[in-house]
Amino acid sequence: MALEELALELPNRPGALARVARILARERINLAAISVDPSARRGHVRLVVNNPARARALLIKAGFTVDVHDLIAVRLEDRSGSFLRVLEVLAGAKVNVQSVAILVVKEGTQSLVALATSDMKRARKVLEGAGFLSETAERIISNADLLAAAPAIPPQSVGLLL
Repeated sequence: MALEELALELPNRPGALARVARILARERINLAAISVDPSARRGHVRLVVNNPARARALLIKAGFTVDVHDLIAVRLEDRSGSFLRVLEVLAGAKVNVQSVAILVVKEGTQSLVALATSDMKRARKVLEGAGFLSETAERIISNADLLAAAPAIPPQSVGLLL
């Protein structure tokens, strides 16, 4: 199972994101990354969670339309220009980056970043060739494994993460 991202749209009004958080927290679904991009009427939300299939089913049952996208995990050194190198490798291979999520787990001192691209197979090949995919990142075969490596979060905090 690949690392997956859930994407959904919410009305841009108070409580909409809290509703999603409540649904996930009730089922103890934990969060590894979140992105919210608002527009005048809608909010575009992207989530990486420990159980994407269960989260998707719950959100669909609650009336949301949820898309699922595969992600590639890459490692970045904590210095300026490290993400630029990843982007240049992909651009050189004519692969478009569609989304980016900084994950809560790290590999030593290096951050792990998840990318969705227009050509996942090609992106994986060129990023591996450029040394951005590590053994650790490649072993992150599921969202559950990703969150198992994350720092412990008290169960009462799950709802606050969203």
